[in-house]
Amino acid sequence: MQIIYQSEIEKSAPCVATVGFFDGVHAGHRFLIEELKVIAKKQNQKSVVVTFAVHPRKVLNSEFQPDLLTSLSEKLIQLESTGIDGCVVLDFTLEMAQLSAYEFLKTILKEQLNVHTLLVGHDHRFGHNRTDGFAEYKKYGETLGMDVIQANKFNTDVDQHISSSEIRSALTKGEIESANRLLTYEYSIQGVVVKGFQVGRTIGFPTANIEPEDPEKLIPEKGVYAVRVHWNDLKYKGMLNIGQRPTLDNGQDISIEVYIIDFDADIYNQTLKIDFVHKIRNEQKFNGVEALKEQLQKDRLYVQNMDID
Repeated sequence: MQIIYQSEIEKSAPCVATVGFFDGVHAGHRFLIEELKVIAKKQNQKSVVVTFAVHPRKVLNSEFQPDLLTSLSEKLIQLESTGIDGCVVLDFTLEMAQLSAYEFLKTILKEQLNVHTLLVGHDHRFGHNRTDGFAEYKKYGETLGMDVIQANKFNTDVDQHISSSEIRSALTKGEIESANRLLTYEYSIQGVVVKGFQVGRTIGFPTANIEPEDPEKLIPEKGVYAVRVHWNDLKYKGMLNIGQRPTLDNGQDISIEVYIIDFDADIYNQTLKIDFVHKIRNEQKFNGVEALKEQLQKDRLYVQNMDID
């Protein structure tokens, strides 16, 4: 997949494109992209996804917290996995936000990107205040010499709306399997191992404290999770805790710490990628350290017996 950032845009051969933020690149997005690829192949043109480096609402409101499912780098990795030919990453600005749908079609898609055919998501709207709909997009396209097509509606076997918001909701409830099913892959966070309280090693469960690389990335509900840990191109089973460690009187600070099974290495200041597989239990306060150790031993055995390699 060719990645083109806004500063690198040069008008090239006509292409077939779709536009959106594509947070998570979930099952609904992938359905749209498959349709895009089919159209592009029929027309013997490149398939291109046009997306944004920053969430548009963040530009319009600096206090907005996106709770991203994917950072930009993660999103590009997932888009590449769809098999599209190219991705254009636009810098969403206040000036761009003021463009009407017609102006966006004309100045960005037609004049800069040479979009021949635009595939519009079934319920997607763009342009200043998003006042126009597909009928208007179609009319604007005819004026500009651009074929505007509305994508088919994505229907699933289960009666469930698939959206980035739905996936965020599942993650904040700890419904990992549901979120992963809608994403079509396992939700993950990536971060650097930092110094923690170092209490875990005194009770036989040394943990790596994770500081997420992207502060806007959504962190799932507090609790204990079975996870897959990626380090140095190797994979390990792990159990990860998100919470305040009430048994150890950690206060109100939320920590993310992972115990990596069958692992013994100094990984401070190194990066780990954590895939969420299953929520084991809610965080709870135990009647002392011994009770906590007993539960952690049960959690470890549970994860060891899971098929998550």
